[in-house]
Amino acid sequence: MSNNARITSNFSIPPTVSPALILGTATVLGVLVFLLKFLLPKCQISKGQEPVSVSSKQTEYVTTFPPSQRSLLGDILGNVSCVPGTDDPTALAHNVLDLNADYRHADPSKLVFTGFSVGEIHALGSFPDYAKLSGVPLPTPIPDFDLAKALARPFRPFRWAYHQTMSLKKLEPDYWIEIENTYVERIKQRQAIYAKHGKDVLKALPGSELACKEIMEMALQFVCTRYPRQFQLVDGNRTLVNHILHTRDDLTKKDPLLVLLDNIPEDFCMMLRDPTTGIYCFRAGIICSSVGWYLGDKMGLGMPAIHKTVPDYKEKMEFSMDRFFTKMPTDKPIQRGSWAFEIGEPLYLPAHDPEFNNRNHQEQSLRPEDISLRVDWQTLRRLPLSGAVVFNFKALFTPITEFRNERYVPSLILKVLSEGNEAILKYKSTWHVEHVVKPTLAEYERYQKENGLMEENWEPETLAESPFFPGWEEKWKLSTGC
Repeated sequence: MSNNARITSNFSIPPTVSPALILGTATVLGVLVFLLKFLLPKCQISKGQEPVSVSSKQTEYVTTFPPSQRSLLGDILGNVSCVPGTDDPTALAHNVLDLNADYRHADPSKLVFTGFSVGEIHALGSFPDYAKLSGVPLPTPIPDFDLAKALARPFRPFRWAYHQTMSLKKLEPDYWIEIENTYVERIKQRQAIYAKHGKDVLKALPGSELACKEIMEMALQFVCTRYPRQFQLVDGNRTLVNHILHTRDDLTKKDPLLVLLDNIPEDFCMMLRDPTTGIYCFRAGIICSSVGWYLGDKMGLGMPAIHKTVPDYKEKMEFSMDRFFTKMPTDKPIQRGSWAFEIGEPLYLPAHDPEFNNRNHQEQSLRPEDISLRVDWQTLRRLPLSGAVVFNFKALFTPITEFRNERYVPSLILKVLSEGNEAILKYKSTWHVEHVVKPTLAEYERYQKENGLMEENWEPETLAESPFFPGWEEKWKLSTGC
């Protein structure tokens, strides 16, 4: 990998401060709809800059902070002495770190917007107990995990009636990050994308150092617990050993985002609070699986600027996102899925790529086996120390031919494609494959009715098993050899 492709912020963790990761989807809507219901109010932000105007309805957010986890410090640090933080919003507002400030070089008495002092952050050191700090338990270990047999769960996140809603679900702690049999191939693919595109897919702006370190540590703590034979932290948590790739990463020297890139097959996006407005902006991330856009074009922006092309966003959702971001606690992470149909399995395809123009016409030689459902399974959570709101996701591809025996799935998708919101479907770019997908689904629907897999008079609706389908567990376990 060339030097000019490495991350530009260069914030390796010095040994004296012991070390204790976003957008990418099937279509632009695939990533952004994850935040649609809760997007920020009218915060007009110029690319890469701080907000320049704030409405009167936003002034309340300057002195409004997320729920703090500082009360847990005593259980974690014991009697360790350090400069205390604060739970007082007024004191916090007057002493909070600047948006661009690097906590590693700040006065220990300065505060991050979660109420922790810089001194307390340093005292926690490397890999503190994030389960206790966040209120989200670590996953159940899988000591006999077999990578070769590991398959993603068969997500089918389709709803009817279909309109712009979040369809949120509480995060299952065991499934924050999932490793499947595509792991080695996907890591290599993402590394190649970064080597080619550099800061257009991986970047961190000043002031995001703590958030990047924190999400790296939380992700590694998770995979080392969930997959103990595949990942290990050694040398006093200073080295990550990856037994799948046969690699070792020195966490005291390697950039946190690069550690994630080289070990975790997920995209990460960090939104940080601007202390001058209380509004959250995109400050750091890894996005190697976006279609129709790219990280370099979104970095530094607030929610309205990021989502300006999303159908119905401004009219229906803009005013609720700021409140959600402001108040979201650490112990209530959420998850959901977005979907699209693709020719093949494109992982990274920005709008300026010539291949993206294939969406402007219908290729008549396409066959059903050429088309895949792409699901971006997404989670959203707040980090307990930095306070960053982070969402991460991964792209999962399934040939549409898999739907033939999945009860009700062909009928539900056909209903969405035939009668769904025209603006949303256009935004998802379904048209370029509909001439193949629709007749194929209609054929599968007839097959299911003729073979008793669904009732003749069944009316499409969101399935009780959503985001899955009846019998999904049996199919999944059979496919994995369990």
